[in-house]
Amino acid sequence: MRKLFLLSLLVLFGAASYAQDENKVVGVWLTQDGDSKVTISKDAKGKFNGQITWLKEPLKDGKPKVDFNNPDTKLQSRPTMGLRLLEGFTYNKSNKEWVDGTIYDPKSGKTYKCYMWFEKDPNILSVKGFIGFAIIGKEVQWTRSN
Repeated sequence: MRKLFLLSLLVLFGAASYAQDENKVVGVWLTQDGDSKVTISKDAKGKFNGQITWLKEPLKDGKPKVDFNNPDTKLQSRPTMGLRLLEGFTYNKSNKEWVDGTIYDPKSGKTYKCYMWFEKDPNILSVKGFIGFAIIGKEVQWTRSN
């Protein structure tokens, strides 16, 4: 009976540790250029997504910035504030990475495959967007924000 109790405790704490690692990406992140903040959250399906929740310069010509670089003309008038940049990430426990997601770059209007991870500092998130193979792509660092 005691062994069963100890085993149950180990499983419980292991699950709590996994959830803590998995949710470490949740929060507000200042992007590499310092011109926007992205809030990453987990949806009801367990996927991680991120949207713009702050812009250093939210207006252009006195009006809210819009997604004018989007190749879909129907989407070019949508506001940049609130725009979903990150979509569909899942946590890979063995590699401690968030994978199988996409990142949208409103500056170019392009969407890339993407994955994210922490090197050592839990306040610095590495984000890599790529086309085709992950070896070729652009890596940036985002800083945890309040």
